[in-house]
Amino acid sequence: MNVPQIVSGQALLGEELALGPVDIVIENGRITAIEENPRAPPVWICPAFFNAHTHLADTIAMDCGTTGDLVSMVTPPDGLKHRLLAAASHRELVAAMRAAISDMMGSGTYGCADFREGGRQGVHALQEASAGLDFLPVIFGREGGEADADGLGISSTRDVIGIDQQVSAARKAGKKIAFHAGERDKDDVDAALSFEPDLLIHMTHATKKQIRECADKEIPIAVCPRSNWILGVTESARHPPLHLMLDLGCTVMLGTDNAMFVPPDMFSEMAFAATVYHLDPNTVLRTAVAGSQLSGSPFFIRKGGSAALFTLDPSHSALAFSRDPIASIVKRAPGSKIRNNVFNL
Repeated sequence: MNVPQIVSGQALLGEELALGPVDIVIENGRITAIEENPRAPPVWICPAFFNAHTHLADTIAMDCGTTGDLVSMVTPPDGLKHRLLAAASHRELVAAMRAAISDMMGSGTYGCADFREGGRQGVHALQEASAGLDFLPVIFGREGGEADADGLGISSTRDVIGIDQQVSAARKAGKKIAFHAGERDKDDVDAALSFEPDLLIHMTHATKKQIRECADKEIPIAVCPRSNWILGVTESARHPPLHLMLDLGCTVMLGTDNAMFVPPDMFSEMAFAATVYHLDPNTVLRTAVAGSQLSGSPFFIRKGGSAALFTLDPSHSALAFSRDPIASIVKRAPGSKIRNNVFNL
């Protein structure tokens, strides 16, 4: 017999992230009731994060060559990361990805959308790394790996041969399609848009027309601000054009990109985005959760939704003096303050 679990506190409810004192009733991994409780403890209840773009296997090359540029570091087939991945054993890849997943779970992240190199073996390595963990990877395979993955993940259209055939085969198999686009410049965005993908990554240098097309076609955009700055593809808060994306009605999702040089920590990514791009905290937090729609079960806290949330206790730190829990979660809350994860029990 399943015994209901009750999580009580000051919860951020729905996509609006409306703060309210409640008891959340969880049964069989679902939220079956949300009941107002004026006496709820001063614990913050936040929807779990979803990292909308990762390359977790790059953990094996952590902080190696962090001064390189986009082409020399990560462009296939001869970028530094690709050479290091090719040299790593299956066992090393699994261990590195499992360690990265454990770190993410410890900082409130319940899932990610990962671009997985290495064909079918690469996809199987990530599946093995996440096995038995309360973690939900959405895997975009490459080099044939898409056959065993959730979708097809394509680098820039300028880097890959035979895209038409790959996309066609993936569509017939019912797979999601994702492209890197607009990271270096705008020149590969139109080609990516022509395939009407399920997700575009970066769009750092996309034009207003291209962004409007994403909004009109309801194509989500995963942005990775820290990665863009580290790889030197932006030196300005105008790129990626986050305010324009939001103003035009795009669904914007936050990701961390390559674990080689950016830790997959959504707290740090949120703080960076809020500071550099002058976004309001509510918007930033929403982007850190929004990627969960790729899993088919969004993490926003609502009756009938998945139990994907964490509690954060501000009482034994300076966070107890916060006048705005959302702003404090986005700008100040370290993962070490998380008291409990409730990940789809």
